[in-house]
Order: sequence, then structure tokens, then C-alpha cells
Amino acid sequence: MSDSAHKSTIPIDLPHIQREAAAKDAENRAFRDFLRGKDVDATVRRLDAEITPQIDCTACGNCCRSLIIHTEKAEHERVAKRMDMPVKDWEAAYVETSLGGSTVLNHIPCHFLSGSRCTIYEDRFSDCREFPHLHRDGFTDRLFSTLMYYGVCPIIYTLVEALKKETGFHS
Repeated sequence: MSDSAHKSTIPIDLPHIQREAAAKDAENRAFRDFLRGKDVDATVRRLDAEITPQIDCTACGNCCRSLIIHTEKAEHERVAKRMDMPVKDWEAAYVETSLGGSTVLNHIPCHFLSGSRCTIYEDRFSDCREFPHLHRDGFTDRLFSTLMYYGVCPIIYTLVEALKKETGFHS
């Protein structure tokens, strides 16, 4: 979840977003095809800068209820220290390690979610800090995974709908 310390000016209506995601599945697949090969990174970054500050992620928390959270060893150490636990005990309780060595939180929703707020917000994982990853280059290369969260995240939903208009997709 992104840093937000204010009220949303864009309403968070998760039931509406979920309904729209189901209703617009074919449209979003067509949009993905429409954007194939286009460089929209600058537009996405601009829209992200306009939209994200208008949505209070801490009033939503839906990403924390539904996403797989990737973690790093340094983050394990930081959160274990915060929780006054030995790192090995913390890892045994909270993460799963793949055969390749990558780690993810072992529970969905996130262990650290209380209501719609993160209980370790100041020390949250980089995957959480960067979600929904709209600031990164290569938006169209990630569009499949971004659209997977279209019905989950008000920021993604709002940005994708704005991007459809900006790119002339509906024309």
C-alpha cells in the first residue's frame, strides 16, 4: 500500500470495482492487446502521480487481503526485531521459502493486517511499499499481472480506466 495520510477524494467502492472487473474482463483483454507494443510509461507515471494521492490506501487494505507478498531477508530481520522475535522463529511463523530460495508471507490475508491498516506500516515489505508498481518502466509488459488486480485495487482500476480514455481505446 502506498503512503497516504489523508482522506480519499476518489471514493473506494470495492463492490463496484469487483463488479466492473467481471463485466469488463473481455474489454480489458482487448485493451491489453490494444496496448501491445506501445510505450505508455510516461502517461502511466503521470496518471499514477495524479490518482494515487487521491486514494487513501489505509482506508482500503484490499491488497493486503488478497495478494501474495514477496519478502527479503533484510525485511525479515527488521520485522522480527520490531516484534522482538529471533529471525529464525519469525521466519518459521510467517514466511514460506520456494525451492529457488525466494520467500513470501505464508498467509493471505496478510498476518499484519488489522481492519484495513498495516500493523507494521513503517517497516512494511518493499513489495507492499511499491504496490501497485505503476512507477516502474515497462507497464505494457506487466499489463497482464496489473489487470489481475484491476478488481482488487482502486488505484489500478481508476488508472486503467483513465488510460483507456487517454489512449483513445474507446474511440
